[in-house]
Amino acid sequence: MATLPQISLDFNRQIKLSNDGGSLSSDTGAFLFKEFDVKLGFSQTVAKHLHLKDTRSHWIHSNEKLFGQKIYQIIAGYAEDDAADHLTDDPIFTQVLGQGALASQPSLSRFWPRFNPEAMIQLQQANQELLDKVHRHRKAEAIIFDLDSTHADTYGNQCDAAYNAHYGTVGFHPLVAFDGITGDFLKAQLRPGNVYTSNGVVDFIRPLIEHYNEQFPETTPFIRGDSGFAVPALYELCEKESVYYVIRLKSNAILQCLAEEYHPSSTPSDSTKTEYHVSETTYQAKKWDKPRKVVIQSARPAGELFFTHTFFVTNFTDVFSPEAIVRTYQKRGTMENYIKEAKNGFGFDRMNSHSYQVNEAKMMLSLLAYNLVNWLRTLTFPEGQKKMQIQTIRTRLVKVASKLVKSGRSLYFKLSSSFVYQDFFWKILARIQQLKIE
Repeated sequence: MATLPQISLDFNRQIKLSNDGGSLSSDTGAFLFKEFDVKLGFSQTVAKHLHLKDTRSHWIHSNEKLFGQKIYQIIAGYAEDDAADHLTDDPIFTQVLGQGALASQPSLSRFWPRFNPEAMIQLQQANQELLDKVHRHRKAEAIIFDLDSTHADTYGNQCDAAYNAHYGTVGFHPLVAFDGITGDFLKAQLRPGNVYTSNGVVDFIRPLIEHYNEQFPETTPFIRGDSGFAVPALYELCEKESVYYVIRLKSNAILQCLAEEYHPSSTPSDSTKTEYHVSETTYQAKKWDKPRKVVIQSARPAGELFFTHTFFVTNFTDVFSPEAIVRTYQKRGTMENYIKEAKNGFGFDRMNSHSYQVNEAKMMLSLLAYNLVNWLRTLTFPEGQKKMQIQTIRTRLVKVASKLVKSGRSLYFKLSSSFVYQDFFWKILARIQQLKIE
């Protein structure tokens, strides 16, 4: 551990600062995640599925331990590999990982090239098994596949990074799917930066649909997507697999004419009020194999003469009103929050390696770290706090100071007596220990 001489503060020369306090840690809350990890079988499940090609003849840190170290570093906010050099002898991390000392930055950097395309499949299989376990525990009656794409900026010579005209920047264009009800990260796929939004979406979503239809036939699946996913092959897949969908359509002249028939532009009766209408019709585009239901949302803001029309294609039956279908789509706005959380809190978009495969591996580990946190907060946090963001979770649960005191039989981690959120901390620990996940 790097040490500093004692530094006096100018405002009070009697105060001396140094970083040689001994067996202290600022991340005691990592114990809560380890407790939950074991309850869920998180690390055990990943170890069962992940088998990396390792050519090392001698090693101190196994791939399983290196994986765990990266997950817990990400959760604690230490996403970069070089943070490991300062955490080597941290009393919390060494106990959480069951190691005398953590792996150094070079060891972590050499860990990433062991991932290959097969390892990506294995990580997705591990994630799916954990998703299934949590899904059964929740006894969920529905699942919403929220589809979206996002951008990961790059600033070097990364393989397959390219300029994306929509985002106006260079990088990658990952495809992602979240559960719109729980916020679980269902799946992600790294793609070159210049591919279109819907590129590969049918092959991406088909395994998820087939899996949930087979494993959870009592669960109602539902797909939401913006106009970037308005492709006939996706509608046909949903109809074949009995999956409900609401997907926004791009406007065209024919749709505009249909909308004008329902709500032509005219002088409003009260120009001080916003006028809002929802209607439905049947429409068949040239590339569609059959007519489909289209919901039209028409809005005229106060003081405006013309309506603005928004269009949604859906296979919802007449049991659902057009207004209900629009409201259902509008809830898709939470998707942006999930993506921001994955990026800002877990480094999902940190594509800083020249290797495309390494960048994909880092993306998958951030996905798993995100899910571990999301499962903890949705299964153990009190109502009203289940949507707490990772930065707040770190402040209230993870960043807790403690001192290690050793006795003959036990290790005592003594938390700061002035810890502001200690009631919340102990409540979550109690809930984790009471949790029973089959």
